[in-house]
Amino acid sequence: MPENYITCQEEKGSINISEDVIVSLVKSAVTEIEGVSGLSNAAGAELAELIGIKTVSKGVKVDFQDDTIIVDVIINVSYGSSIVSVAKEVQDKLLSTVQSVTGIEKAKVNVHVAGISFDK
Repeated sequence: MPENYITCQEEKGSINISEDVIVSLVKSAVTEIEGVSGLSNAAGAELAELIGIKTVSKGVKVDFQDDTIIVDVIINVSYGSSIVSVAKEVQDKLLSTVQSVTGIEKAKVNVHVAGISFDK
């Protein structure tokens, strides 16, 4: 993934943003959301493989298709939290973050909940 870039053609030239930059932003934004216990690890291996994430520990996949950024994120939700509410909050936060940082208005965020984490 380090060699993949999202390219935006402008009048003055092109702007290239590494997918790794967006992955880092997504990871950072996800940790700020209450109810998310973290990105999925080995527990979400089958789901990660299904959506095309090669490194399971990352839990994030970024694609650029038809001028649209598509982010897939696999999360674990804390026990007692509303899964739907947490997933919607993740979706809204990541959509806002990706759009504001990249300047690209066309973005989609797919949230995959791989598990629930219990307090120890």
